[in-house]
Amino acid sequence: MAQETLNVKGMSCEHCIKAVKSSVGDLSGVSAVDVDLKKGTVFVDYDETKTEHGDIVEAIDDQGYDVVS
Repeated sequence: MAQETLNVKGMSCEHCIKAVKSSVGDLSGVSAVDVDLKKGTVFVDYDETKTEHGDIVEAIDDQGYDVVS
């Protein structure tokens, strides 16, 4: 299992949390998603043999938020 904490810009409310958790959580191999609005982070626990970093970034981008390095 892999774990990543991504910095994400544009999240500000409960809707943002639900949108990110839903889109990332629907990816194959993702076992946990935690969003921290105050820190602007998304923590993801996933099986890297089923989902790649780029898939997670794309899922977040598709919801209208920006993953920053």
